[in-house]
Amino acid sequence: MKEEIKKLLQIIPHSPGSYQFYDKNGEIIYIGKAKNLYKRVSSYFLNKKNVSPKLKIMVPQIVDIKYIVVDNEVESLILESQLIKKHKPKYNVLLKDDKKFPYFVVTDEEYPRVIVARKANKNLIKGKYFGPYTDIRAMHATLEILQKIFLLKKCKTPKFNSRPCLYYDLGQCLAPCQKLVTTKEYDKIVRDVELFLQGKQKELIKILKSKMKNYSMSLEYEKAGKMRDAILDIEKTLEKQKVIVESKNTNEDYLAIINDKNSYCACIIEIREGRLIAKKDFEFMKYTIQDEKEVINAVIREYYALLQDSNIPKKIFITSMIDEVEIYNEWLSKRLGQKVKIALPATKKQKEIMELAEKNAELNMDKIRLKEIVEIQNDYNEIGSYIAEKLNLKSFPHVVECYDISHIQGTNTVASGVCFVNGEPKKSLYRRYKLKTIQKGEVDDFKSLREILTRRFKRIIDKGEKAPDLIIIDGGKGQLSGVFEVMKNMGLDLDIVSLAKREEEVFVPEKKEPVIFPFNSPSLHFFQRIRDEAHRFAITYHRKLRGKNTFK
Repeated sequence: MKEEIKKLLQIIPHSPGSYQFYDKNGEIIYIGKAKNLYKRVSSYFLNKKNVSPKLKIMVPQIVDIKYIVVDNEVESLILESQLIKKHKPKYNVLLKDDKKFPYFVVTDEEYPRVIVARKANKNLIKGKYFGPYTDIRAMHATLEILQKIFLLKKCKTPKFNSRPCLYYDLGQCLAPCQKLVTTKEYDKIVRDVELFLQGKQKELIKILKSKMKNYSMSLEYEKAGKMRDAILDIEKTLEKQKVIVESKNTNEDYLAIINDKNSYCACIIEIREGRLIAKKDFEFMKYTIQDEKEVINAVIREYYALLQDSNIPKKIFITSMIDEVEIYNEWLSKRLGQKVKIALPATKKQKEIMELAEKNAELNMDKIRLKEIVEIQNDYNEIGSYIAEKLNLKSFPHVVECYDISHIQGTNTVASGVCFVNGEPKKSLYRRYKLKTIQKGEVDDFKSLREILTRRFKRIIDKGEKAPDLIIIDGGKGQLSGVFEVMKNMGLDLDIVSLAKREEEVFVPEKKEPVIFPFNSPSLHFFQRIRDEAHRFAITYHRKLRGKNTFK
């Protein structure tokens, strides 16, 4: 240990607070919190045998230590979060650019509007903030629903002094600027908007039904009709939200973490009033992270710091229990004004929802990996490697063959086999097949595929033709099972899969569930490209034969 560090450790107090490690350039490289600053900071410099890779790299770089003492552990957590956001040290786990996460703001004006803010800055835009939203598309879809149902003011300032603007004429605004709605009525609508944004749609529906009844009893049928339409629109929104928990009072978050080669993805599933209302994705790529607990700490510390106090759920379920969980519980409970508990899923239902969160985190990891592939110009080495890993292939798919059947109601049934080498078509290896076992008028794609693959396998066995690294057939699980059985009976052990058109699912032999490649991924595009080429080649041959038979 350096002499300077020894001297610094001697004066660090046994108090709660936040500590900052500096390197030789005077930059903060790590920020932490502690119940006891002396014990926590000293622990970094003990001669431990099992030290994490991050500490092996970071600790030798520390040349100075500073700290800020606070009154209790919760304050140390808040301070740590604020300092990390400000300085963004390279050895802290950070949410990827939280400035990207926008909010809804119900503005603090005489007649409030709902607007989108890029970040929570109450000095810049005054009002109530709801969010953050990690899915921008879903956020704008929600904004459309709000504008359709509640008809709040859209203009910052009135465009006309003497008459309402076009939004009023289109039935998209109540024209408060022209006093066509009272301040009291408008404030009630604003409160309804806030209920909607808090995920309390069922409570909102009760209020709107009561309003509709009152309007009807007072013979204000036009207003009652508008309430009815708003209720129907909200109920349609609720229909799209999957019922997860039977209890209507269930407000929970499920935080799942997925790890792949030192990169992490986190997913939060939000349950409000028993319904799954939102999904939040976060990524931590190419970090030197000790374990997933670091990521869980980062998400709870940073994401929940961004949330409005009223939006914090009563329960947060996580995949691994973190240290000092009581501090986080106390911090979140104080903010919500009710008891908040961070826990592991215990019941069968809780574990099922956590599995759903994990599945979404895995899909996000796939999307990120594929984005990396696109960034290196769709290099087939990356695409092929991804396919090999995803399908657990025996070898890299240098040579890929794809087979398809073509006929019209059993007439002129033909098949095609196309071949791609390193991602590009090799037309000299294309093959066309006339079916020998199919009778005229017979429609049997299962039988047709078994025949042409039997003929292909025989050429590999009898003539010593080079076997492909991967065979793709156009079809579903049934077609694949039939061809796989033929291959095994002939003593071959090749990688073979099928691509089903309906959902673009890839089926693997002897596995019940299909493999799903992310939409718009280069790997799925490769499968679609070779499948479409096989189909084109089969159709061309079928038309040629049909043309010949027409003139016989």
